[in-house]
Amino acid sequence: MKIKPLADRVVVKPLEEQEVKQGSIIIPDTAKEKPMQGSIVAVGPGKISDNGAKIEMTVKVGEKVLYGKYSGTEVTIDGEDYLIMRESDIFAIM
Repeated sequence: MKIKPLADRVVVKPLEEQEVKQGSIIIPDTAKEKPMQGSIVAVGPGKISDNGAKIEMTVKVGEKVLYGKYSGTEVTIDGEDYLIMRESDIFAIM
């Protein structure tokens, strides 16, 4: 993948939800909740503070993270779905 996020942004690949059936009821994709965890695939260089100092990123490529339900912007690159979000939208590293 050739994408490099800017400043304090990260690119996250959402984890695929496991399809769960109860009895013979199948839930359509449009009714399923979006996953709130994913894997970091690209990290920006970090944010510049008001006094000009560079603030390093705390997440790294390959880490699994938890993020907010409506965080980030959805993009499709080479047929794959990704989210671009700020590091502050990430709640925890798993």
